[in-house]
Amino acid sequence: MNGTDPGIVKFDNVGLRYGLEKEVLSDISFTLFPGQFYFLTGASGAGKTSLLRLLYLAQRPSRGAIHMFDNDVIAAPRETLPAFRRRIGVVFQNFRLVDHLSAYDNIALPLRVAGVSEGELAEPVTDMLDWVGLAQRADARPASLSGGEQQRVAIARAVISRPEILVADEPTGNVDAEMAIKLIRLFQALNRLGTTVLVATHDMQLLRKVPDSLLMRLDKGRLSDPTGVLRYPPRRED
Repeated sequence: MNGTDPGIVKFDNVGLRYGLEKEVLSDISFTLFPGQFYFLTGASGAGKTSLLRLLYLAQRPSRGAIHMFDNDVIAAPRETLPAFRRRIGVVFQNFRLVDHLSAYDNIALPLRVAGVSEGELAEPVTDMLDWVGLAQRADARPASLSGGEQQRVAIARAVISRPEILVADEPTGNVDAEMAIKLIRLFQALNRLGTTVLVATHDMQLLRKVPDSLLMRLDKGRLSDPTGVLRYPPRRED
């Protein structure tokens, strides 16, 4: 990460409002760099989910500029957005698994949508089940899985296509402390493979589990630091 690197994502004075309501995000400017691990924090209602929706291109801003993968995604034609979205993995707080599909089929879904043949997807899906520790639960449907197991299926589905960016919205909010650490370890493993990771959380204890992670803190729709991104834990002055 250096001054000449344009970053994988860049927000410039972005604002977002829904309808005629007051802006829920104001003057948001930051850069995400390839291969870094970020946390997004803030109180309930601070705007974390709205910011994530902008990041995974589910929402367009009301103003400002967003560049991703060296492209102006605000000016990009709508028909080009699916190609950008395929480069972004998303883990939702409420999992969003397909109830009638098995763990295997939920994980395989992004590959099938992308047109990967059954013969070609079997190995990566099986490997992903093993990676998240669910090799023995491949045939289980979401209703028979624990909360932690469902979250691991959701993570596996989000990363099966090897995204360049992984965005996770409160991924540990529905699991116990031990499982939360296991999930963060999965994100770290993916990050070591080169994926830029951004985890939204209200649990400041998690930040201590990822040395030299980077922090963005939202307060009432604004980043609390004008530089946008801080190193966590803060470096001590010499």
